[in-house]
Amino acid sequence: MTSLSVEVLAADAVEPITSAGNAQLGIAVLAGIAVIVLLITKFKLHAFLALTIGSLALGAFAGAPLAATIDSFTAGLGKTVAGVGVLIALGAILGKLLADSGGADQIVDTILARASGRSMPWAMVLIASVIGLPLFFEVGIVLLIPVVLLVAKRGNYSLMRIGVPALAGLSVMHGLIPPHPGPLVAIDALGADLGVTLALGVLVAVPTVIIAGPLFSRYAARWVDIPAPENMIPTRPSEDLEKRPGFAATVVTVLLPVVLMLVKALVDIVVDNPDNAVQKVTDVIGSPLIALLAAVIVGLFTLGRAAGFTKERLSSTVEKSLAPIAGVLMIVGAGGGFKQTLIDVGVGQMILDFSKNWSIPALLLAWLIAVAIRLATGSATVATISAAGLVAPLAEGMGTSETALLVLAIGAGSLFFSHVNDAGFWLVKEYFGMSVGQTIKTWSVMETIISVVGIVFVLLLSLVL
Repeated sequence: MTSLSVEVLAADAVEPITSAGNAQLGIAVLAGIAVIVLLITKFKLHAFLALTIGSLALGAFAGAPLAATIDSFTAGLGKTVAGVGVLIALGAILGKLLADSGGADQIVDTILARASGRSMPWAMVLIASVIGLPLFFEVGIVLLIPVVLLVAKRGNYSLMRIGVPALAGLSVMHGLIPPHPGPLVAIDALGADLGVTLALGVLVAVPTVIIAGPLFSRYAARWVDIPAPENMIPTRPSEDLEKRPGFAATVVTVLLPVVLMLVKALVDIVVDNPDNAVQKVTDVIGSPLIALLAAVIVGLFTLGRAAGFTKERLSSTVEKSLAPIAGVLMIVGAGGGFKQTLIDVGVGQMILDFSKNWSIPALLLAWLIAVAIRLATGSATVATISAAGLVAPLAEGMGTSETALLVLAIGAGSLFFSHVNDAGFWLVKEYFGMSVGQTIKTWSVMETIISVVGIVFVLLLSLVL
C-alpha cells in the first residue's frame, strides 16, 4: 500500500516572504478566509474582488511586505489563467455548440425513447453525466430542467425520482471531472496529471453518482412528494431548429476529449518511455489543449453544420460562448493568486507541520478544508481553489496517482451540503417549486451524500494505488 502520509518539504522549497511563526500564520489564514467569506456572504461582493482583497488581507496579517504580497498574487493569477484559461474557454465553446445545435436534446430524446418505468432514473443520471461533461453546472441545469419536468409530468413520475438523478449526474461531473473549472484549477495548483486524474475521477464518479442519484432518489421521493410545477416548463433550445445532429455523432464529439486524454494516460503508464514514437504522439493529441481543441473543431461540423448553422451562425455561437465565462476566468485567476499568496507567506509549511503533529492523512485534511470553505462561502469553485492553495505543499513528493487522488478529495469536499448561501440551492429550489425545507431534504442531502461517498471511494483507492 502506498502511504499518503504528509512528508516534510524538500530543502529547496520556496522561501517565505515573511518570517511569521505558525501561530501568526494560522491567524492570518483564518483572517484572510474570514474576509473572503464576509465579503461574499454579507456584502454580496463578486468572488473575484473578494479573493483579491482576501489575498491582500492575508499578506497583511502575516506581516508580509505589501509589494511582495502583490507580486505573489499577480504571479499566481497569471500562472493559473495561463494554465487553465484556454481549457475553460474551449470547454465553454463545446458546451455552447452542444446546447445550441440541439445535440443535447438529441442525446436526451434518444435515451428517453429507450427507457421507461424503473429504468427512467438510471436514464436520467446517464443523460446528465454525458451532457454534464462539457457543460458548466448552471448551463446543464437550464438544459435538463425542462426534460426533468416534462418526463415527470407525462410519465406520472415523482419529480424527485427523476430530478435527483439528473442533479447528481451534473453535480458529480462539476466537482470531480475536468474540464470543469474547479478540477482544472486543483490539477494546476497541485501539479497533477490531468489524464490520470480524469481516469481516477471516473472510477470515483460512477459509484458515487449511482448512490447519490437513482438509489437516494427513492428516499427523496418519499420525503418530498410534489408534482412538476406547470409554470416552470420552458421551451427547449432545439424547438426552433429544422434539424439536429445525429445521436452517435453527438456522443462521439462530447466524449472525444475524454477518450484522447485517457488514451494518453494509459500509454504513459503502459509504455513509460518518452522516446517511444507512440507515446510522443499520444502525449500531443492527449494533452488537454489539443484534446479539447480537436473536439471543438470536430463539433463545428458534427454539431454546428449538422444543425444547418451557417458560417456566420457558427462564429456567433463561438462568440456568445465566451462572454459568460469572463467572470469564471477572473474568479479562477484570483483563486490562483490567493493560492500563491498562501504558499509564499509560508502557510504550506504550517499545514505540513500541523498534519505531521496531528497525524491527519493528506486526503482527509484536504477534504475537511474544502468542506469548511464550501460551508462558509457556498461556492464549490471557491472552495476548490482555496483548498488547493492551502494543501498544495502536501503534493510535494507524492506520486502521480496520489496527487490525482488529492485533487479528487478536494473536489468531493467542495460539494458538501449546499445550503442557503449557494446560488445552486436557490436555482434548484425555484425550478422545482420547493420550499427551503424541501430543498434541504433533497438537494442539500444529495450533495452531502456525493461529498461523503466521494471521499470514501477516494480513500479506498488510496489503499490499492
